[in-house]
Amino acid sequence: MKNPFTNAKGKLIPDGKNGLSFVEDCLAFVLVLALTFLAIFFRIMDKYFNGAISTDVQKALLEQIGLVFACVAGVITWRENKHLSLGSIVEKIPQSVKKVFNAISSLVVPMILVQFFFTTFSQMFNSTQDWFTKSVGVIPYNIFFVFLPICYLAMVIMVVSNKENRVLAIIGVCLGFLTSVISIGDLLSFAFKISPDGSALYKTLEGIWPSICANATWIIIVLMLLMAFMGVPLFLVITGILYVLYSAAPGGIVSGVVSDLYLKFTKTDVLAIPLFTIAGYLLSRGSASKRFVNLFNALFGWFRGGAVIASVLVITFFTTFTGVSGVTILALGSLLSIILVGTGYDKDKAEGLITSSGALGLLFPPSIAIIMFISINYQMITTELGFSKFDITDPFVGALIPGVIMTLAMIVLGIIFDKNKNRPKLSGKAIVVSLKDSIFELLLPVIICVTLFSGFDIFEVASIAVLYTILLTTVIRKDFSLRGVAREIADSVPVSGGVLFIIAAASCLSVYMALSGIPENVTEFITQYVPNKYVFLLLMNIVLLITGCLLDIYSATILIAPILIYAAEMQFDIPVVQTSVIFLMNLSIGFLTPPVGMDLFISSYAFNKPVSKVIKGVLPFLGVQLVVLMLVTYIPSLTTCLIPADHFEKTEWAQEQKDMLKEYRMQKKLGNSVELELDDGIPDFDDNSDSTGETVIIDGVEYQL
Repeated sequence: MKNPFTNAKGKLIPDGKNGLSFVEDCLAFVLVLALTFLAIFFRIMDKYFNGAISTDVQKALLEQIGLVFACVAGVITWRENKHLSLGSIVEKIPQSVKKVFNAISSLVVPMILVQFFFTTFSQMFNSTQDWFTKSVGVIPYNIFFVFLPICYLAMVIMVVSNKENRVLAIIGVCLGFLTSVISIGDLLSFAFKISPDGSALYKTLEGIWPSICANATWIIIVLMLLMAFMGVPLFLVITGILYVLYSAAPGGIVSGVVSDLYLKFTKTDVLAIPLFTIAGYLLSRGSASKRFVNLFNALFGWFRGGAVIASVLVITFFTTFTGVSGVTILALGSLLSIILVGTGYDKDKAEGLITSSGALGLLFPPSIAIIMFISINYQMITTELGFSKFDITDPFVGALIPGVIMTLAMIVLGIIFDKNKNRPKLSGKAIVVSLKDSIFELLLPVIICVTLFSGFDIFEVASIAVLYTILLTTVIRKDFSLRGVAREIADSVPVSGGVLFIIAAASCLSVYMALSGIPENVTEFITQYVPNKYVFLLLMNIVLLITGCLLDIYSATILIAPILIYAAEMQFDIPVVQTSVIFLMNLSIGFLTPPVGMDLFISSYAFNKPVSKVIKGVLPFLGVQLVVLMLVTYIPSLTTCLIPADHFEKTEWAQEQKDMLKEYRMQKKLGNSVELELDDGIPDFDDNSDSTGETVIIDGVEYQL
């Protein structure tokens, strides 16, 4: 019997891969299966054998396996050189300048990786941390946590192994050692009970890096941001900035970053992102795309614009599950372009339509972008802002009407450009045949929607989607053998799992910003200089469009969304759901915004044409999307009309505090002496000075006044 895991030549390891790469891919595949099957298994156990496995053990095991998967995915993404960066923006700079950029990057990258290796490795032995004291059954958390420092170490080894600029990379490693003195001291203290504080050399080295960071914080941050444009992965740029900020803080404590990274890597709703992406990736690489195209052509191909409708709906469907518009463009772009051109559609217009429709799926459930938005902001919305009845499905519901309008707008414009008059006749038989041919693919969105709205958590829904997709592509459709599925899942890891490092890094920066009172300070600034909510909404759109050009949607969600939600609601009473939909629409349009929208470059690659020609084809569709954005921005009911009214009600306490804080800021802006009366035993005070920066703590929530 033929081994399903060997190739046509009988080899276990694929051509072009070494043994270590093969082990990494296999481990990623096993971890994906473990996450998928365990989530479903635990759900079944809870239903039929309630209490057989405690909820705490279930949760802990999934979280720790998720951590290992994130680390393995990070290594594979690094190996494949697919960690997100902004290097494409300066792609056409002179070769001599590019060499300088590469040299600087070769120095900085290993330095940051070494810093985080020592920071994570030292904290592995910290007896005050969860991963040191807890276990899953008899398995200590540390068995799982060790993958985090190993991940950074593996990246360091790969950097140094590269012959290009190896000398600079080694110098960068040495700089990493010198800037990790505090973490190395922690390692000696925690692991070996050796206190280096008595050493004069240690004392001297310990203070150098924190002193540099404290005195040149903004200079270093600007330089780090420039690194992003030199091709340094975004997650490294963000973690490098974090390392600087924490080093500059009193005491130079950088260990706090590790806890934030760990918490994000072990958050199951975040782990739903790679699982949904894997499901979409398997569908797009199998026969599902062709079946959907045939179905939509049979349904719509007989009238003008039918192929347009088919293409837009297929693209939207796949982006909904992959969560990444670029993946859909790469996977389906060529096929859909051939279909459109084959029906007489102009080639440039066809590719413009495909590129412009790439991000539409982000507005429909189970949009990974919306899941991310909810997971990052849910606590702030329900506690700090006081919307206790806010439901996790509200952003999904709020985005439905704008998503439909945006999709219809693309279809209508696409139909206007469709000049072909030779179309197949409407055939009931063809419709029935194509429906029967794609019935199992059509069941997937039904299964996801039913489970999502019937009590399953988002991670369980993602696991069901992956399991169903594996069964569909192997057992039902036979698109892949078992080996083929393993290979496809491994190939998807740089897309599905690599984003976790961006999310974790950006989330840590978000925590730092919150602790620094930045959302409140931004609100204070807006209060003083933005006259009304209409101007605020316009400025928000402009800022987010620019952000969408430069950042992926996940980083932007973590870094910017909390600030905008807080400012929009606290100062201008803009509904949280409306802000969330405006945010998502802006960033999806930002992918298309010249000159540096990410999808423009992906489309250039997919269709093998210059970016300038891609931009020309996209512009008409981009213009229509901006019009729809303005409608959603200034007509709140488009996002709120389907949501129960009580979901917009604040708790009495939150409303009182908001009213008092708004009144205080307004009076202070007018230069009046103002008394702020707060409940819960906080004493009244009178502010007659022009000083700023007062802090009021209300029920454990800190307000910057």
